[in-house]
Amino acid sequence: MSPRIILLRAVNVGGSTLPMADLRALASELGATDVRTYIASGNLICTPPGDPDEFDRALEAAVEQRFGFFREAISRSRDEVAAALTAHPFEVLEPKFSYVTFLLTEPSPAGIEKARTFATGDDRWQVVGRELHVRYATGAGRPQMKDASIGRALGVPGTARNLNTVTKLIELAGP
Repeated sequence: MSPRIILLRAVNVGGSTLPMADLRALASELGATDVRTYIASGNLICTPPGDPDEFDRALEAAVEQRFGFFREAISRSRDEVAAALTAHPFEVLEPKFSYVTFLLTEPSPAGIEKARTFATGDDRWQVVGRELHVRYATGAGRPQMKDASIGRALGVPGTARNLNTVTKLIELAGP
């Protein structure tokens, strides 16, 4: 089995604390090997024991049981994350202003059309397969678009990482 990059949504924000040591321990308890984390925002790299989707759902359940809050676990292979980075459709002005939101599933055409009704100013977004690519003109801390509204319109849970983090996760997942 190959390593997976598993991203937990909304970890260590809004009062939902999940120490990375505990996340590594949970993954190990579920049978994952070669378990590592990167920064304290729910980035896990490991080799799951068997079906990756089953492991993701088991990890979600374990986090909820132990910490009392539900967080989606969205995983991709190293190659899928690398392909998402390569597919980023916007000029990268600053890697920290450009994001890939890894979605649980591909959004419907109707969801994408609904999301297109929101004004974006100089910010840009585009769905490519199971990823939402975003480039903020002045950074994520000062968005011109209502990114949360766009995410809700898409109707699919997702979790965003800036291109610096995406690049580092690819590197940590190995060749």
